[in-house]
Amino acid sequence: MDLQSELLKSIWYAFTSLDVEQSGKVSKSQLKVLSHNLYTALNIPHDPVALEEHFKDNNNGPVSNQGYMPYLNKYILAKATEGTFSKEIFDELCWTLTSKKNFKPSIQHGLCSQKDCFKLFCLFNLLSEDRYPLVIIQPELEYLLKKISCAMSLDWDGTLLEELLSQNVNLQDGMSVWEFLEHLSAGQLLRVESKEAFSLAVEDVFIEMYHNIIKKGYLLKKGHVRRNWQERWFVLKPSSLTYFVCEDLKEKKGEIPLEESCVVENLPDKEGRRCLFCVKTPNRTYEMSATNLKQRVDWVQAMQTVLRLRAEGKTSLHQELKLSRRKQRETLQRSHSNQSNNSEPIAVEASHHSTSEQQGETERLEQHIESIIQKQREVEAKRREEEKQEREKQQAIQIDLERQLEEAKEAKEKMTATLTEMEKEVQQQKKRIHELELTQLKLEEALNAQIHARLEEDRIRQDLESQLTEEQAKLAELLLRQSQLETPAVRSQDDTSTTTYPINQQPEESSQRNAEEVPVHESTFTAAPPSIQQPEESGQHNTEMLKHWTVQLNRLMKPIAPGDKVEHLPVKPTCPRKGQALTSTEFIAKVQTGVGQEKGNGYSPSPPQEEEE
Repeated sequence: MDLQSELLKSIWYAFTSLDVEQSGKVSKSQLKVLSHNLYTALNIPHDPVALEEHFKDNNNGPVSNQGYMPYLNKYILAKATEGTFSKEIFDELCWTLTSKKNFKPSIQHGLCSQKDCFKLFCLFNLLSEDRYPLVIIQPELEYLLKKISCAMSLDWDGTLLEELLSQNVNLQDGMSVWEFLEHLSAGQLLRVESKEAFSLAVEDVFIEMYHNIIKKGYLLKKGHVRRNWQERWFVLKPSSLTYFVCEDLKEKKGEIPLEESCVVENLPDKEGRRCLFCVKTPNRTYEMSATNLKQRVDWVQAMQTVLRLRAEGKTSLHQELKLSRRKQRETLQRSHSNQSNNSEPIAVEASHHSTSEQQGETERLEQHIESIIQKQREVEAKRREEEKQEREKQQAIQIDLERQLEEAKEAKEKMTATLTEMEKEVQQQKKRIHELELTQLKLEEALNAQIHARLEEDRIRQDLESQLTEEQAKLAELLLRQSQLETPAVRSQDDTSTTTYPINQQPEESSQRNAEEVPVHESTFTAAPPSIQQPEESGQHNTEMLKHWTVQLNRLMKPIAPGDKVEHLPVKPTCPRKGQALTSTEFIAKVQTGVGQEKGNGYSPSPPQEEEE
């Protein structure tokens, strides 16, 4: 059926909806509005003067459909071009004009929604007979109901349709679209489990038959520039194979034009891919992969059907199937009419041969139909067997994957537990390291403090030693000077002492004098004879200095820290001069030795008072 015949069916509904009195006539004002809407929907430039000029001889009364048809054919249908407009929008316009008046279902919330009713209206026009008023006969109605049941994955049950036709004899000659929608919405034609499943099934059948989509689905396609495999949503039409990113059809990735020179072939498995096939065009070769063998067979057969239609010059598969079904029905009707006409007794002998031939033709046709049905059943049984095997295989793969998933979960849990323990251990080690670092810092601080204290102690000791060395040097110098000054006086004292005291009393007196002079060095000078205490002026000055330095020396000889040893000057244990007076140097050394011994015994006598004159 050509494009004008398809458009005329929808326009007929719109025209009859404007005929309120059902007289076959519509006013010119309403036809102007209808014509303007048709111009807009078909994307045709509008000529408002053409309608007035066409009906200028009949301005008084309304225009009938016979009078409107010439204008419709000349100015609207003849200018309509396929591909320049959306047929769905055009049919929706006509449905909106006619449904408000004619579609009044008895059940307000029945099986069919408004969108479902519009899609069923389009499918009805596609399968209806090419005569007016438009009706759909029983075989085409069964074909449509079978398609909807198959889309819902249900088996077709024709008992409801047979009961409806047996109850209403008028429906046996054909059913109008309003009767069809009424009975279907009331659930008198199909057993439906859910309205959602029914709506999805109507959508699938509508897309397949109305939009002339032979097949659609996901396939893996190999890239042309980047030789990788990508999943794409393919839509097969009689003229092309279009592929998109996903099934929402928003992002189109490419289109493969299907011409008579194109070839569809199966390919062996390679690159880890199975169920491969290719489409060879004059420009390039497209490689694709199906999910299973059945899908590959279906896609290859669908593409070969498209190439056959292209070779025969046909543009619609469903229109071709409709025409083939109509031819089969006409052949059967002719055979039955010939059989009824040849039953007269007068022409029994003459028509016996022709009747036998017709019967043979009928039998051959029935056998052919039966063979086709049988072949279809075998193909269906084979398909079901393949589906069963594929389902079992998929189940086995699923079980294996579930087992692997469980193992992976267990391994993950073990790994998580191990990681948790390791993290705890790491935290403990970090804590221990932190404690060790704090201890190290404290030890370093203590060590640094000890080092600084030791260095300070060494520095103080060195200073004291240097001072002691200086004082010893000064003392030695002073002693040397004093010894040089006092040498003559000492000698004269020694001479007088030998004459004054007897020899046997001298050691006792000297020892007694030494014991009295041990604590303080100043006693040396107080216990000395008068000749020593009355020197010259310079000698007295040196004596005072000697006393001062002797006191300072005693102070410096005290230990600066526990455990330190005081170095003593070497002293002879006995007096070298027996019976004679000691020199100043020897006397001082002897006094220092006595002081050291008394300190070692823990005895520190107070210094004696000076003798009064």
